[in-house]
Amino acid sequence: MMWLQALFDYIASALAKFVATESEDLHVSPGRQRELGFTFSFPVRQTSISSGTLIKWTKGFSIDDTVGQDVVGELTKAMERAGLDMRVAALVNDTIGTLAGGRYYNPDVVAAVILGTGTNAAYIECAHAIPKWHGLLPKSGDMVINMEWGNFRSSHLPLTEYDEALDAESLNPGEQIFEKIISGMYLGEIVRRVLFKMAEEAAFFGDTVPPKLRIPFILRTPHMSAMHHDTSPDLKVVGAKLKDILEISNTSLKMRKVIVELCDIVAARGARLSAAGIVGILKKLGRDTVKDGEKQKSVVALDGGLYEHYTKFRDCMESTLRELLGEEVYENIAIELSNDGSGIGAALLAASHSQYIEVDES
Repeated sequence: MMWLQALFDYIASALAKFVATESEDLHVSPGRQRELGFTFSFPVRQTSISSGTLIKWTKGFSIDDTVGQDVVGELTKAMERAGLDMRVAALVNDTIGTLAGGRYYNPDVVAAVILGTGTNAAYIECAHAIPKWHGLLPKSGDMVINMEWGNFRSSHLPLTEYDEALDAESLNPGEQIFEKIISGMYLGEIVRRVLFKMAEEAAFFGDTVPPKLRIPFILRTPHMSAMHHDTSPDLKVVGAKLKDILEISNTSLKMRKVIVELCDIVAARGARLSAAGIVGILKKLGRDTVKDGEKQKSVVALDGGLYEHYTKFRDCMESTLRELLGEEVYENIAIELSNDGSGIGAALLAASHSQYIEVDES
């Protein structure tokens, strides 16, 4: 619990610093609390709009004895310790925040996808189609679904020995398999594992295996992206990254070309599987076909550093969508970058669940 307390104390102190920078015209009226949208990007069993218990950690986080804790309760206690008079009005998964923010600006948004350190997706489903749902149906007849698709696994997923070894040595073996083959936390590590095997079994870097190549996660996805995007004739960036990160110098152009090709293979697989996931959502919504010439626009809001900054990953994902859907359907599909959509969406949801709405309207 000590680690969890430290994490939430850090969040509360950052909030306090932010509040201290507010201009006077943004100060809340006397007697009113500030209200907060809390984006929490881990699987939670949501018990109300503003409460939920942690199901498990993902993305390399592992804090013992915290599963089952009420994350809003922990943040509230941390805010009290920091002397902040604030109330969490909405607890929001980052996909839901991105979907809410996207939908606020564009009513054609039907789904949201996060492609960053981790990956997840959310979409709008007809409430009648949810077997788990018990109780009154929402007035709109629709329900937002947080898919937690990072945890998808299937015998159809093409896993390699490198994926299986990465999973076995991870903090959460057997979980988040889809995430481990497509998200930013893991792509660079897959490349490192393949390079290590090439060094060990094919003497790719000479007679000895470079010692740094043995260190898990030393090669991050931004390094991989920089090598993949190297357009210099002698692949200068690839050479520099190998030297600076792995302490491998004197690489030939032929070796550098092989490394760029390896980055391409790993990124393309992740991008194509991401596209397949999006097509799966569109299929479920019946938006993967054109009905009698009707032009039904479907927008997917996308957030996350992997999609935003890894251009070749993004381009491959979009070309795969075109390939899987066909030109005619693809014309009616739009992928929109929703920068910090999750934070904006959480703020909007908090505002719409403010305890002061009725007071202000009366």
